[in-house]
Amino acid sequence: MDAKIGAVALARLGLICLDCEDPASLAAFWAALLGGEVTPVDDDVVVVGNKGTPVAALRVPDYQPPTWPGGAIPKQVHLDLSVADLDAAEAEAIRLGARRADEQPRPTRWRVMLDPAGHPFCLCDWTKELPRRARLPWGSRRRDAACGLRPCWR
Repeated sequence: MDAKIGAVALARLGLICLDCEDPASLAAFWAALLGGEVTPVDDDVVVVGNKGTPVAALRVPDYQPPTWPGGAIPKQVHLDLSVADLDAAEAEAIRLGARRADEQPRPTRWRVMLDPAGHPFCLCDWTKELPRRARLPWGSRRRDAACGLRPCWR
């Protein structure tokens, strides 16, 4: 049976949850990057309200950050952030505490960054289209396999 998306959604995205070791620090980072406001729930949960979907930082015992895109621990989820200027956005993210991932599959289209707890996120320039039927660097054509790709290969 084919599922079709109708005019009325069954659900809406309510919160993006990120595991971490230090929720207060991680929430402060995301609040600064997204222009949001930090709301502590308790010592283990801090929520960042912003103009979009809220982000929550959740303390997890023995947290181990993903090593994606090139490591043994795969990403569980990542955020694509649309930006007007990749270089300026990368510089500001680094100033706020992010670091650039070692592997950069398409640095002229998106930058893979790591937040202070090691979660990958991408700064994306969605003004550039990929060529039709483009192969992604890691061999996938799936939309969710790469940051911000529109399904332009269909």
